[in-house]
Amino acid sequence: MPGRILEESTFQHRQVPGPVSKTTVEKLNPVWDSRAVYFVVDYAKSHDSFLVDVDGNEFLDVYSQIASIPVGYNNARLIETAKSPEMVNALVNRPAVGNFPAQGWLAQLKDGLLRVAPKGHNKVFTAQSGSEANELAYKAAFMRYMRRQRGEGVEWSQQEIESCMNNSAPGSPDLAILSFKNSFHGRGFGSLSTTRSKAVHKLDIPAFNWPQAPFPALKYPLEENVEANKAEEEACLKKVEELIASWHCPVAAVIVEPIQSEGGDNHASPAFFQGLRDITKRHDIMLIADEVQTGFGATGRFWAHEHWQLSSPPDMVTFSKKAQTAGYFFGDDSLTPDKAYRQFNTWIGDPARVLMCNAVISEIIDRNLVEQTAKVGEKLYTELAELAKRFPDDIQNLRGKGQGTYIAFDTRNAATLVGAMRSLGVNIGTCGVRTVRLRPMLIFEEDQIPRLVQTLERALK
Repeated sequence: MPGRILEESTFQHRQVPGPVSKTTVEKLNPVWDSRAVYFVVDYAKSHDSFLVDVDGNEFLDVYSQIASIPVGYNNARLIETAKSPEMVNALVNRPAVGNFPAQGWLAQLKDGLLRVAPKGHNKVFTAQSGSEANELAYKAAFMRYMRRQRGEGVEWSQQEIESCMNNSAPGSPDLAILSFKNSFHGRGFGSLSTTRSKAVHKLDIPAFNWPQAPFPALKYPLEENVEANKAEEEACLKKVEELIASWHCPVAAVIVEPIQSEGGDNHASPAFFQGLRDITKRHDIMLIADEVQTGFGATGRFWAHEHWQLSSPPDMVTFSKKAQTAGYFFGDDSLTPDKAYRQFNTWIGDPARVLMCNAVISEIIDRNLVEQTAKVGEKLYTELAELAKRFPDDIQNLRGKGQGTYIAFDTRNAATLVGAMRSLGVNIGTCGVRTVRLRPMLIFEEDQIPRLVQTLERALK
């Protein structure tokens, strides 16, 4: 296999979680649900792409805190930002920005966050999480739909005002958001109704009666299944249009992940998304690109939907995770509510997190990290493809070629494989039913590929 051979000591087995982690978790249990904890981290000792636990074990982290650490642990620029007077001011006096924005808020948005606004977008609504970003995007789509039904400039009727207080029509209309099988859009009430990946997220929670379309189940390798995959995508698009036309209530928006992440790292071709854009345009409904996990460079483009080459941009693009803040971008004025306080909460995000986001953006731009991710991703995919030839039963349906380091594969027992890799010093994640997903940070470098690939090889033996 190409790449340098690492020393035997690199692959020493360790106990994960270690005894200190286990003791800490036991103490946490009575006051906080810690059943999902992998191990307890010493963040002061963690650095760059390496995570250190409280037992002193160091891991090459190619999972990056569920795809949410963009430029490494204890990044110097982020530390400098955290120590700045602007950060102290934002933390100590946390502004309720909807009513009392600080004098620097415009600059934080216009000269910061909006520097990376998707093409065709010049506005942003800030939020606190990916789930909230999607919920707010749904609200914007619903309000736009009803304003168009009511007529531009037409005031609310007294009947609408009174009925909405009773959760009934016409003030509380029956509208829907269409999502896809195996999708994940969050755990809030609206976002959870569009999440379709795992029962553990949804069980026992009341849900809206909203449509679910099939997402293309592509066959791999792609180059050997061109016609079958084309037919699959066309069938899925046909079903989307049928659902929009036949659903029991109007569909105000379609939400889609560029790559379905939690649901199994499922891909579709640019042609599928182009078809989706055409359908939403025909029906005058909003297309929401959920870039909570794919945004900020992970796919070798700043926004994954740039790979689609659409005739017109998505109407809204939601973001969080690597952004270190959250919200949605948009450009259509009709998505701005007709009155103040309709999209509103106390914080409307957090200026402190936007300051951190702006530092991340500067780091990405100044270090050309999107371009680096694209380049390193090509080499990483090539190495994994070679390994898949030797372990065809354990590395199946390798996918993510041309998508930066956003790479995944199916395996016989994902949880066991990931556990073995952690014991060998690589932190990696799973998704779907039997998928291992890679989510390296944007600073992941070519000389770290041998450690990742050789560790995977050892774990498979």
